Amino acid sequence: MKAHDIRRRLRKDRPMISVTLRMPQDVVDDLKRVAPLLGFSGYQPLIRYYIGQGLRADLARLEASGPMLERLVESLKRHGVDEDVLADALAEAAEAETPGASIG
Repeated sequence: MKAHDIRRRLRKDRPMISVTLRMPQDVVDDLKRVAPLLGFSGYQPLIRYYIGQGLRADLARLEASGPMLERLVESLKRHGVDEDVLADALAEAAEAETPGASIG
């Protein structure tokens, strides 16, 4: 990640939007239990942290793949490959690169 991106993400006054996310009750209960133990003020900041960690890892992996991957994806879209299929394929490839990682 580039230095200016990191500085922008560290700003406290970043605009926020509300997002509705359905999750199993037991997962939310676990988040509420774990959040204070990890020093978070609540479960929502912990969720943002987890999402941020995963997003940064994926962005770093994609940046390391460079423009070639982006050109391949764009070419596949032009050839009619559905975006959901592409997303699934990229997730599978990323999961293969990260042993023990799973989505869901």
